[in-house]
Amino acid sequence: MSSSPSYRAVLRAPQAARTFSAALIGRLSYGTVSLSLTLTLTRSTGSYAATGGVLALFGVTVAVLSPVRAGLIDRHGPRRALPPMALLYAAALLGITAAHGVLPLSLLALAAGACAPPLGPVMRGLWSELLPQEELLQRAYSLDTVAEELLYVSGPLLVGLIGPTPGLLLSAALVLGGTLALVGAPVARAPRPSAAATKAGRSGLVPGIGRPVLVSAALGLSLGALGLLMVCAGQGRPGAVAWLEAALATGSALGGLAYGAVHWRRPARVRLGLVVTGLGAVLAVTGLAPGLGGLAVLVGLAGLFVSPALATAYLVADECAAPEQRTRAGAWLNTAFNAGSTAGTAAAGLATGALPPAVCFALAAVPLLAVGAVPVLGTGLRRSRPATALSS
Repeated sequence: MSSSPSYRAVLRAPQAARTFSAALIGRLSYGTVSLSLTLTLTRSTGSYAATGGVLALFGVTVAVLSPVRAGLIDRHGPRRALPPMALLYAAALLGITAAHGVLPLSLLALAAGACAPPLGPVMRGLWSELLPQEELLQRAYSLDTVAEELLYVSGPLLVGLIGPTPGLLLSAALVLGGTLALVGAPVARAPRPSAAATKAGRSGLVPGIGRPVLVSAALGLSLGALGLLMVCAGQGRPGAVAWLEAALATGSALGGLAYGAVHWRRPARVRLGLVVTGLGAVLAVTGLAPGLGGLAVLVGLAGLFVSPALATAYLVADECAAPEQRTRAGAWLNTAFNAGSTAGTAAAGLATGALPPAVCFALAAVPLLAVGAVPVLGTGLRRSRPATALSS
């Protein structure tokens, strides 16, 4: 490996800074909406059980229908498909601020989840239009992944400052404003799908992305389990859990930025297995850490692999997907990760009551070690990128 130019090369590409900034504004909505919804629903229903049920409806609908929404975008283009989604999503959030009763809130949550615009997959698809060279695209995906994590960290803090109802109003404004700014970028022009692409869009399938989807699901499983295990390790002390979460986020941000700034000689498909195996290896021994300080160090070390693993999975999916399937490919990775995270949290909840902590951490690493050991599945990439050396 050798050093690569700075991230300025990414943001200095024509339209890149404008398009990325617009996408981040809209994606901040997903950082603010979760806590806003939780607090608003708890106040409206007066029941944690009802709140959990409505939130589950919202989350499941967002995840399950994500490839469908992405397929609409691939077929009709961001300019035609995204604004109606953002408008309906924002309207549903506004309705939740005024609604009362479990049934109306559930219907509005379903509507919001069904219409949530997949701005992350759209932006990752647009990166491919903005940056045709693989080295710059790798750097862009790393920057994108780190920025997204920071949005999910800063969003709840922002809601904590302004309150739940203003938080929902802000979430609606952010997604609407960011989406309109994004589709106003020239690169967001509507594509012309082929007949094969239209057929694939209807089925929601993207040939060739099985491995990155499997890796994304494994990452969700392991990180979902890790989240609950950190809560258990904190023994109910919010401050201790916050430090562990901060260590993971900091490690992920540093790892992602460092990973994206390096020119790697090995193909992305090979790096994907190595990075995932590294994360699994660290996670497997994390439960042996002496005390919370040692646990924070190992969690931070594990975090160094998180953003690189996600960024590389997106890069491999982009290499495998045809241009008219990029949004859908990213959406499938998101769906796999979210489904895996839910399953991992549930599995960790069962394991913590029956097994020692060290064993639970080791089990959380198994999905990562398993997919890391799977041989690279063929080379059938639909396109290749020039390996031209880049300069900032």
